[in-house]
Amino acid sequence: MSYEPPTPPSRLPTDIVNVLNESTPDRLRDVATYAEALAEHKEREVRLEEEADQDEVEERPDDLPDDVPAKATITIKEINDNRYYYWQWREVDKVTSKYKGPVNPDE
Repeated sequence: MSYEPPTPPSRLPTDIVNVLNESTPDRLRDVATYAEALAEHKEREVRLEEEADQDEVEERPDDLPDDVPAKATITIKEINDNRYYYWQWREVDKVTSKYKGPVNPDE
C-alpha cells in the first residue's frame, strides 16, 4: 500500500514547497510552530494598528501606568505554562509591551 504526500496549498510558492519537501519531520514541526507564532504576531500587529486608528480614545483605565499610553490594549502571553497580562501598544513601526500581572487562574 502506497501513501501519497499531502498536496501543498496553491498559494504557497514553489521554492518554499521544495524546501519543506526536503526537510526532516523535526524541522517541519519547528517550521509549523514558528509559522503559527509568526501568524499570531502579525495578526496582533494588525489588530493593534486598527485599534490605534480608531477616532475615539477611550477613557484611561484606573490601573493604567503613567508610562503606558491610553491606546494600549491588554494581551495575554503564555510563558513556561504560566499566563500573564501585558499592556501592548504600537509605537511607529514596533509593538511595545509592558508587564501588568499574572492571569487569575479562575478567569
